[in-house]
Order: sequence, then C-alpha cells, then structure tokens
Amino acid sequence: MRTNTRTKRLSRAAAACVLAGGLAGAAQAQNGTGLGVDSANFDRSVRPQDDFFRYVNGGWMKNARIAADRTGAGAFLDLRDRSEDALHAILERAAANPGAPGSEQQKVGDLYATYMDTARIEALGITPLRPQLARIAAVRQKSEYPELFAEVGTYGVQTPFSFGISQDARNAERYIAGVGQSGLGLPDRDYYSSQGPKFDQARAAYRTYVETLLRLAGEPDAATAATNVVAFETALAAKQWDRARSRDRTATYNLRTVAQLDSMTPGFSWTRYVHAYGADRTPGVVVRQLDYVPAMNDILQQTPVSTVKQYLTFKLVDSYATDLSRSFADANFEFRGRALQGLQENRARWRRGVGVVEGMLGEAAGKLYVAGNFRPEQKARMQALVTNLLGAYHDAINELDWMSPATKTAAQEKLSHINVKIGYPDKWRDYSALQIVRGDLVGNRMRAARFNRARNLAHLGQPVDRTEWGMTPQTVNAYYNASMNEIVFPAAILQPPFFNPDADDAVNYGAIGAVIGHEISHGFDDQGRRSDGFGNLRDWWTAEDARAFEARATALADEYSSFSPVEGLHINGRLTLGENIGDVSGIAVAYRAWKRSLNGREAPVIGGFTGDQRFFLGYAQIWRSLQREDAVRQQLLTDPHSPGEFRVNGVLRNVDAFYRAFDVKEGDKMYVPADKRVKIW
Repeated sequence: MRTNTRTKRLSRAAAACVLAGGLAGAAQAQNGTGLGVDSANFDRSVRPQDDFFRYVNGGWMKNARIAADRTGAGAFLDLRDRSEDALHAILERAAANPGAPGSEQQKVGDLYATYMDTARIEALGITPLRPQLARIAAVRQKSEYPELFAEVGTYGVQTPFSFGISQDARNAERYIAGVGQSGLGLPDRDYYSSQGPKFDQARAAYRTYVETLLRLAGEPDAATAATNVVAFETALAAKQWDRARSRDRTATYNLRTVAQLDSMTPGFSWTRYVHAYGADRTPGVVVRQLDYVPAMNDILQQTPVSTVKQYLTFKLVDSYATDLSRSFADANFEFRGRALQGLQENRARWRRGVGVVEGMLGEAAGKLYVAGNFRPEQKARMQALVTNLLGAYHDAINELDWMSPATKTAAQEKLSHINVKIGYPDKWRDYSALQIVRGDLVGNRMRAARFNRARNLAHLGQPVDRTEWGMTPQTVNAYYNASMNEIVFPAAILQPPFFNPDADDAVNYGAIGAVIGHEISHGFDDQGRRSDGFGNLRDWWTAEDARAFEARATALADEYSSFSPVEGLHINGRLTLGENIGDVSGIAVAYRAWKRSLNGREAPVIGGFTGDQRFFLGYAQIWRSLQREDAVRQQLLTDPHSPGEFRVNGVLRNVDAFYRAFDVKEGDKMYVPADKRVKIW
C-alpha cells in the first residue's frame, strides 16, 4: 500500500451522516475514548450518500492549500513532515557533534553537513564528475558497451536496461540476477508517443532539460546532442511494455542462462557484462520483458557510438544534478518539479538534505529516529490488531461461496505463513563498510551506490535473509512482499490519523485496520495470489476457482476504468487492479475484524456517531488529500494506486456495511445495485 511517489500509495475515505460531535480527541465518550475524527473537516453541504470523500474531507479541502513546493496536501504529507522534522533535529545534532569516526552518528551527521555546505558545492561545480565523464568520452566502439554499462551502473547511472540481484520468484530460498527494460528520462513510455498539449509540453521541457545539462557538462553542440538523446530514448520507449503488462508476475518471469542471453543480443556480450558487474555466481538471469532485450540490442547496434556516449553523459549528469552546483540543480527542478508536477518552488534545502541521508543511510537514520519516536506499547497494540485481522481473514476465506475447499485449504496455508514486521528491523543494516567523507557529496553518493551493489552481490549463493526490510522505520507507508510473504508496517505510519491510541477502536480499525487488511489482501490480489505461503511463484488454484476470481477482478477493473479524475484521462483499471483489490478487500476484512473485537457487545455512540459510522469515518479521514492536476495526470499514467477520492468512493460503493451505516438507497450517487457490487475476499 504505497503513497504517491515511488514508490508505493494509500488513499481512501469514508464519513458519517448522523449529527457530528466535536474535534478529534475532544469529544469524550463514557468509556473515556475520544472520537478520533476531526468533524471540522466535514462538509455538511454534501450528503454522505452522494460523495463520502467530500462529506468527510470537503471542509478541509476548502481551506487547505498546496504548498508551492508540494504536489499535494493531505494526511500522508502531514505525517511525512512530522517524520522529516524529527529527522532534521537528529541530523542537526549529529552534524554539530559527529561522534566517533566510523560511527553511524558521524556518517549521518557528516553526510547531512556536506549536503548543506552549498559554498563548497558551488565552488566544485561539475569537477567531481570529471573522471566519469572522461571514461564515457574515451569509448570508441560498441564492443566496449558491456564493461561501460556495468561501470556506470556501479555509481547509479541509468542505462537502457536494469540489472540487479533479488529473490528468485520461483525459488524463494535463493537470490538471482534479473534484467528488465529501463533507460527513459520521461516518467513513462507513453510520454514519448501520446498526443495532446500536455504531452507536447512535457517532451519539449525534457528536450530543453537534456540540452541544458549537456551544455553545462561541456558538450560542444548540446542542441544536436539533445535531439539525438531524445530520439534514442523514443526508440527504446516504442519497444517497452506498458505498466499494466509489466505487473504480470508470470509473464515477467523468464529464466535464462547467461549464454542464452548472449544468443539474443548479437554484438552485446552478457557474459562480459555479468562478469564486469560482479555477478558471475548468479544461477541464471530472470528476464522481465523478454522481447525488449533483443529489440534494445537492435537499437544499440543501429545507433552511432557518439549518440550512446551523449546519452550516458546526460544520464550521468542527470543522476547527480541535485548534488552539483545550483545551475544543475535548478535545471533538474525546472523539469522534474515545475514542468512535470506543477511545483512552483523547490523544497527547502534542509528537507532535501534529510532525503539525501535517508537515501544513503536510511536504517542508520532510522535507528536514531526509533530511539526517540517509537514506544514499545505502540508495537504491542499493533501486533494485537494484526492478529485479529489475520483471524478475520481466516474466517472470510472459509465463508467464500465461490471458492472450492481445496483452494481454501491452500489459501489458509498461505495466510498462516504470512510474516509480520512492525516498527523497525530486528537486525539493523551494517554500514561499517561505507565511508562517508565530509565535504565530498558526489563521492559519498558514489561510494553509497557501490556499497549497495556489493551488499546485493554478496547475497548470491547465500540463504535468503528474511529479516531484511524494504522500507525504513521513518517511512510513512506499509507494504506486502510476495516473495517473502510478509506484511510490513514502519514506525512512522503508526500515528494519528492512521493509528491513534486515544481514539475509539472503531476508528482505529477503520484506519490502520484497513491498512493492515490492504497489505494482507495483496497476498491474494491478482498478482499476489500467484505465490504460495513460502513466496514461490506457483499456481495453487483450481482452474474453476481461478476463473471465478478473474471474473470478479475484471469487474473491479472495469469499474475503476470508468472513473475519470482528469478530463480526457481515466484510471487504468488493470494497472491499479492490485491496489484496488487491496482496498476493497482490506476494508471488508477490517470491518469484520472490528466486529470480531466487540465479542458480541454493542459499540457505544460517540460524538453522535454509531460504531459502524465511526469505522468508516476513520477510514475516510486517512485519505484526506488534494493534488495538483499535473501530479494527478502523471499518477494516472505511472502509479498503480488510484487517486484518493476513488480509493474512498470507489471502494465504499462496494461495501454492504457502508450502505447500512449511512442508509444509502437507490437514487443516491454512492449507490450500486447489490448484484453489481464487487466482493472478492
């Protein structure tokens, strides 16, 4: 369940129709728990039966303002700010008092201080990249590409394909190399070919950006070089899969030997590339987009060496633009911030500095964050919630009327093996081999990139480490990992409005309970269902049950494809299907778990709201959000999550309990006939 950026996004809303009480935490019930929902955010001119998202969040939306340096505003960003503020204080102290050489405090403090030393960064200009620029310039023939691509990848530079080490999806107890499509500077392949003023503007802005960076890097004819680079990327984009197709875990698992890869790409030696990368011990290579690899090779062989050098020069400078002097950083913001997302100004430098430290030393900073910002009782209460949600999911599987006993048994087995991680890792990452030098920002980033590559390469031939985390504790998010069959909830999301120890249980089950249910449901969405309880990609479904599941999934995809958040663009129901299944199923199992927690008791009325209403209010308020239109447009093309409004209204229109709680009837805008409501888990 990820948020709007990279990663990954949560977004949903629900509200109430009874007379409201006071502010969040202010209205006290007889049992001493607060309402946990800020009724000042409501828009009572909107009927909850017509638009629950705006009923709950419309008052806030009327008064909220998107900051000049943000793509949006909302509950997630509020918590991210809180997390950044806490880290800022930690890093300022560490920068002033770095501690013992080689300690984590020294590393995070010196890295942050280095990023904040703008005078030195300005004085250096592009000098820190001179050796790498010279390396690219020295290439004379295409036969040098394998070593060249492996080397530039060592310091994080994009090439026409991605390559890395990860868990083997079909053999989850080992690590293996993987290759996939990559190499584009615009957000998605469709940006290179889609028609319309916005896409024309994006392409024009990108060409200007490429030309600017190449000129700053010393390219003698930057205008012609930029034209060459964009044409090269356009050719690559034409051969790439769309994002919906690239979600297919079966289609993107194509195991090949290195020798078989060599036979697919005459002129490009994968044997030499894998050796130069340091991955000789890999048991094979999993190719994600099988037909892209030979198509990419054809483009490489047909493109002049001079163009590929211009391309890599741009990719190098682009990768480090935000670490260089102001002219580079400003050009990066003008394109990636202003042109693509509609930002009016760059984020405060200290906030960007926090991001740099998180990117290179995330768990080291996380250890310091947890020490002052996470209490043991938060973890204990969260564990109790997760246990109840898993029990509710067990009951829900047993009651499915469309699934056979054989598949139910396999589903229950998978559910029983889900690993739960809460707060922070039991085993912290060891950064002792990473040297951080105060005053050497680009060098620090290159050393961090090499450190991460070496760490990943060291996995080859070793048992899979199931203690590792894919997010830092200070991340406001949560996730499910199919190969690990695990659900993970970082410390930073366990705060109001997602998790409020002073709020009524109904609100917490509607908020963090729905998040937990969402992540569990990813194990049983259209892609997660393809793996078993040990994380292995295999089919454990009967053919009839698989068809029944797909019919429900298709109905949900079709429903979301009808939603149009921006004129001329619709949600891609197939791209967002996994997240939408997570939402629809997550809220259903969270509601079941909350009812289970009552042990037959009747929930009290608090602040004028019944327990059922508070459950949906709690759910709705976590998806409180506003976004710039440019950001929504980019999300619709690239993000597997639906915009917040539809993660509320699109979900709740399928939930029978919501109809009962708010007396939704035929003729109301939230109404969908009972036989058209999608229920999966």
